[in-house]
Amino acid sequence: MRKKQFKTESKKLLDMMINSIYTHKEIFLRELISNASDAIDKLYFRSLTDDSVSLGHSDYSIFININKEEKTLKISDNGCGMTAEELENNLGTIAKSGSFDFKREGDKGDDVDIIGQFGVGFYSAFMVADKIEVVSRPFGAEVANKWTSEGVDGYTIEECGKESFGTEITLYIKEDGEDEKYSEFLEEYRIRGLIRKYSDYIRYPIKMPVTRREKVEGTENEYKNVTTVETLNSMVPIWKKAQSEVTDEEYKSFYGEKFYDFEGPLKVITQKSEGTATYTALLFIPKRAPYNYYTKEYEKGLELYSSGVMIMEKCADLLPDYFGFVRGIVDSSDLSLNISREILQHDRQLKVMAKAIEKKIKSELEKMMRTDREEYDKFFDAFGIQLKYGVYADYGMNADNLKDLLLFHSSGEGNKYVSLKEYVDGMKDEQKAIYYAAGESIDKIEILPQVATVKAKGYEVLYLTDDVDEFALKLLGKYQDKEFKNVTAEALDLLTEDEKEAEKSKNESSEEMLTFMKEAIGKVSAVKWNGALAEHAVCLSSEGDLSLEMAKILKKMPGAEMGVPSASVVLEINMNHPIAEKLAALYESDKDRLAKYAKVLFGEACLIGGVALDDPKEFTSLVSELMI
Repeated sequence: MRKKQFKTESKKLLDMMINSIYTHKEIFLRELISNASDAIDKLYFRSLTDDSVSLGHSDYSIFININKEEKTLKISDNGCGMTAEELENNLGTIAKSGSFDFKREGDKGDDVDIIGQFGVGFYSAFMVADKIEVVSRPFGAEVANKWTSEGVDGYTIEECGKESFGTEITLYIKEDGEDEKYSEFLEEYRIRGLIRKYSDYIRYPIKMPVTRREKVEGTENEYKNVTTVETLNSMVPIWKKAQSEVTDEEYKSFYGEKFYDFEGPLKVITQKSEGTATYTALLFIPKRAPYNYYTKEYEKGLELYSSGVMIMEKCADLLPDYFGFVRGIVDSSDLSLNISREILQHDRQLKVMAKAIEKKIKSELEKMMRTDREEYDKFFDAFGIQLKYGVYADYGMNADNLKDLLLFHSSGEGNKYVSLKEYVDGMKDEQKAIYYAAGESIDKIEILPQVATVKAKGYEVLYLTDDVDEFALKLLGKYQDKEFKNVTAEALDLLTEDEKEAEKSKNESSEEMLTFMKEAIGKVSAVKWNGALAEHAVCLSSEGDLSLEMAKILKKMPGAEMGVPSASVVLEINMNHPIAEKLAALYESDKDRLAKYAKVLFGEACLIGGVALDDPKEFTSLVSELMI
């Protein structure tokens, strides 16, 4: 028996792979079980055309054996086995894959779902073992061969005995170190957990002898060790079953166990795609946002499987941020994987899958809005703000895609949610714009003088209470050719032509007085008469694109202390209110007192408009002084 050397390139690759490529050492078991499944696939496929292979699908299995005394972990299968030449080719040359070659052999490979097209996955076992033995006997052969290696120094191949066909891999687990506890892979619970995590849906049973302490029948205190063989994997993924075969309770149970949510999902979405991207998806929309959903700690992503083998716990690339609340599984048999199953190529195929999944989620949400509005309202309470951020993010790139999913409370009956389409469909014939008002709460919005003015015209007002709302509408710009109009904007345009003319005339004739009041206040860009206010004496409005509420939000953001733009504030005074005559008289008789009135009116407008007073003490002193 002569020791053979890996090629120089193989040595470097093996060393790099063991120390760098795989993020988690635990995945070695996933790789070896997947290889065992491939070996069984090959023999099972052969049985379809070769009568000498009498085994049926249920006869195949993968065995795991733990020996703590010898510190070995053994993975065996009754698959096709390997000849000495195949051991040389598949294990002696790193990045050589027998599974890949099998898949390429004409049409016959198309009927078999091969997992192990990776070539180097086997060598991940060297992350936890300092020696590996592979004993393999091909089906139909009398002789077995043993491949042995202790890593980069090389390997040996020699004939040996083996009772039956298949492959048996023995890992001699490394000694524990200061930073690594390799002995954990000799614990039953750990192996059981890894199989449940990565290989639960391998199509063949994964079995392991399990020893339990049982009471001896007929005795009080006598116990004995009883060893039984247990199947550790469930084999059939729920997402591979037809939806008609799965009950709501089964979906709920699977969702709760998989994603640790004590409540059932709000909605279950299934999708099966064939063609450009072949995959099966099982998606869930939760009833409530996770506790950390709106924090930096939350990680979006779907579990990604390749032929039932989990290759990524959270594949973020499969979900856009605005659908980051979706949980679920995507399983594809033709993913482009590289070196290890952890390194996923960002190719066109993955992008096609992500786009199709996004489209499916959107269509299901639209359907829910149409057919089960009560449930959609609950969904929007939990995740609507994320959709609004999706409209605003990336310079509005996804605004058109999301606009019909948005809801806003409104001034309609009961302040219920309305969609933009519902608002436009209910607009009056003469209505020119979609009116909205922004504030901290519905109660504070409803006391705005301009809201009362718009409602008096019979127009509905959208109530924007989330910080992102107005920014999102600004990016949308229009909906069905109807502009969005903030009711606190200066040019609200609700007057008749005669009323407009009267307002214009009043402002022109009072220009000097209004300028005096502006200078007395010192915090506004203008003071103007307003002919549209009803019972309110004053209100605040803004000039330009930056509204009062947007300016308030910008001031709350991180880094605001370095300086943020301010809104151009206008004080508007009701020209039909008794205060108008009082101000005109003071301008003629007592300008000092008029200046105080101007400051008080500005303070009143700030309080109604939800704007903080810069100097509450000055305001209250002026009120007391003017009452004397």
